[in-house]
Amino acid sequence: MKGNLSINSENILPVIKKWLYSDTDIFVRELVSNSCDAITKLKKLADMGQAGELPENEAYKINIELNKEEKVIKFIDNGIGMTGAEVQEYINQIAFSGATAFMEQYGDKLDKENEIIGHFGLGFYSAFMVSDKVEINTLSFKEDEKAVKWVSEGGSTFELTDGDKTSRGTEITLYINDSSKEYLEEYKLRGVIEKYCGFMPVGIYFDTLPKKEDEKQEEKEEGKEGSEENETPAEPINDPSPLWLKPANECTDEEYKEFYRKVFMDFNEPIFWMHLNMDYPFRLKGILYFPKLKHELESIEGQVKLYNNQVFIADNIKEVIPEFLLLLKGVMDCPDLPLNVSRSFLQNDSNVSKMSGYIIKKVADKLNSIFKNDRETYNNYWNDINPFIKYGCIRERSFYDKVKESLVFKTTESAYLTINEFTEKNKEKTGNKIYYVTNEQQQASYIKMFKDNGMEAAVL
Repeated sequence: MKGNLSINSENILPVIKKWLYSDTDIFVRELVSNSCDAITKLKKLADMGQAGELPENEAYKINIELNKEEKVIKFIDNGIGMTGAEVQEYINQIAFSGATAFMEQYGDKLDKENEIIGHFGLGFYSAFMVSDKVEINTLSFKEDEKAVKWVSEGGSTFELTDGDKTSRGTEITLYINDSSKEYLEEYKLRGVIEKYCGFMPVGIYFDTLPKKEDEKQEEKEEGKEGSEENETPAEPINDPSPLWLKPANECTDEEYKEFYRKVFMDFNEPIFWMHLNMDYPFRLKGILYFPKLKHELESIEGQVKLYNNQVFIADNIKEVIPEFLLLLKGVMDCPDLPLNVSRSFLQNDSNVSKMSGYIIKKVADKLNSIFKNDRETYNNYWNDINPFIKYGCIRERSFYDKVKESLVFKTTESAYLTINEFTEKNKEKTGNKIYYVTNEQQQASYIKMFKDNGMEAAVL
């Protein structure tokens, strides 16, 4: 069978190929997301008793194979697979989302916590940003269905024939074009996978082909050789169960610190952290860390990574994360974010401002809690956290209003006092005035004069 691709024009024009996304790296994210969806759908059907006979204790996985010599990258999953009719519907009709159709059919039976990732039916076509030719080999989970093979060069015409795949699932083969050959370098492709897919909910295994004899022998000695059609290395390169998904009361301090080191490659321990978990009016999970500054004048540049159902979206999205909190480091998973077709920019939505407000409140509540319940620890933190807090108070009035009773000043007596505490302590000498010093070394003689007279100043 041959034909022309049918474009669902009201959803798509003109977003095919290089105009679809601004960042070509995301073809990896989109294809792996599709594989995750295929496996998630199969699991859902199995839970509902509608998946037929499946092998017991089957390990669901995604294999990514790089063959630099042949200029090929393969994405292989053992998910739901597709029939010929489904390929016609979901692949040939561009922008018809298989995820949308699946949700419409089974939505009332699904657990919202494990939502299907795909939304727009366009992700697959990101493959043509980096490929001269794309092949799909797929076999549906449905009994008596034949494997089908879909081939397209350039993304405007296709050929659909019987396939030769013997195991359930989908194999997508990209023939990388000359302008995208950087993705044929192992370090580049691995880096993109780790960036976008590092916490996807299905194990991802990365391999390079063809194997050299010494690599084959090494894998054999390590016990990595398998008998399955697609051999799988021992360990996935992603973490399908990131720490932010665990309840806070089940996480240890060491787990929080290890997660911080792993994600941000920062071996200075964070000062403290907040575990975010909200279900209404939107879903939000995450962990925000207050990093430790090496010295007072260090450039303060944080990194808050934003995820949607464990899929990396972007760093530091100011619409969601208040600007002053971009100084922090952390991860936030927001399945309800209103993302546009490329999943890379936010559309106007009331939930976005609500999320920002929620995060401000959580940070303020955490600071106030430490201040009230463990003042000594709070005082010890102050030198490290005060740049974040002062900047926040300047930038965000609502934050200042929430934390103003917890703002302290270090004094020339090495005490940490609020304004009220300072004026109460020093009212006999200075009344309601607060004297301050800006450089303890240069102004040492004045500080000594104050101390000799039993007076105290704030260090600003």
